[in-house]
Amino acid sequence: MKAEAAAADSDSAAETGRLLMSNIYEYIKMAIHNIMANKGRSFLTMLGIIIGIASVIAIVSIGEGTKNQMNSEINDIGGGQIAVYCSDDAIADQVWIEPEDIDAVRELDGVEGVNVSDSYTGETVTGKGDFNLTVTGEAQDAKLVDNASVKYGSYFGQKEVEEGKNVCVISDADAKRLFGTDDVVGMTLDITCYDLTKTFRICGVTTQKENGTFVSYTYDGMPVTINVPYTAMDDFTGSSGEFYQIIVQADKSLDSQAVADKIINLLERRHQCAEDEYFQVQSFQDVMKSMNQMLGMVTAFISFVAGISLLVGGIGVMNIMLVSVTERTREIGIRKSLGAKTSSIMLQFLAEAAILTIIGGLIGIVLGIAGGYGICAVISSSMGMTITPGISAGTILAATLFSCAVGVFFGIYPARKAAKLSPIEALRRN
Repeated sequence: MKAEAAAADSDSAAETGRLLMSNIYEYIKMAIHNIMANKGRSFLTMLGIIIGIASVIAIVSIGEGTKNQMNSEINDIGGGQIAVYCSDDAIADQVWIEPEDIDAVRELDGVEGVNVSDSYTGETVTGKGDFNLTVTGEAQDAKLVDNASVKYGSYFGQKEVEEGKNVCVISDADAKRLFGTDDVVGMTLDITCYDLTKTFRICGVTTQKENGTFVSYTYDGMPVTINVPYTAMDDFTGSSGEFYQIIVQADKSLDSQAVADKIINLLERRHQCAEDEYFQVQSFQDVMKSMNQMLGMVTAFISFVAGISLLVGGIGVMNIMLVSVTERTREIGIRKSLGAKTSSIMLQFLAEAAILTIIGGLIGIVLGIAGGYGICAVISSSMGMTITPGISAGTILAATLFSCAVGVFFGIYPARKAAKLSPIEALRRN
């Protein structure tokens, strides 16, 4: 008997499920029929949803694409770089980073190179006229840390630094300013700095990336930048080889903060100043994180503003559903007099509101994706770079669910109003 009762319950549940699915199918058919019967009105109702969804998807995809492009270029320029510098207390106590410290840091796991960067002002005279200079003393890892692309010749290395060779590297743009051509390897420059003049041979010419977000620009009167071994500046400055700051190039695949902690621990052990916090760090990851947060906040704010149109669209859905309830009062009365339940009437109008917003949402998604690609193409062509919209499945899913939620939320009041109509009062109306 128990088995027969269980089987009967199972059959009853299956039948109930079939009836429910059949009813939902009928509601959807009726909703689509009513929408198709009023195409113009239905489209105008969906327009707010379409504009809102398309705007949000386009803005988010453009923002993500821009962020990805910036991150890629920033990572190419300075990914994995860590600036290590002396604090004010260290300077007051005459604690500096020494050449031996640099060699020790270079031997740490995860460290690919270490550079120093001390800049001085100077002057030079060529056949093109008089020029102001920014002379930057660097170490043998300068090419790696600066991410320099050598066009002619080569960068100076460890031998030139150890011997204090009078060699230099300049950019192709500065070479053209000084000599009228960028093929200047082997030529010499007389550099005057601190009332002392020395002759430097050009050993390399660098070039910059032509297309990209971060491009250096020159202007008339801008000082020419010359990179030299830092030891070649000793005659000018009387330096004893002590540095305020070094730039460390860490392996980009590693956590920069972990590498930075190892560097600080090493320097504090070498100078026996673990409690004094003489050495500070700033990693490129921190800079990228801050930029991403700022860009994310801007994108979120603009998306929020664009999303307001979704509320306007939802109000439009509610308004048109109220009109539909008024127009179909007799139909509702007839259905209720024939035994239609209040829940059935409510579900019918909720289905219509949901279908309106789903169709609007799908159209908005397509237009948003197309708009994202179109705007990114315009930005890319006008700015000379490549931005690909960052369209994610999560964004599309969220937009779809939100549009459905808008339809259901703003369809509840008209649906409840229709469901609560008295069949006698409904039939009395024309």
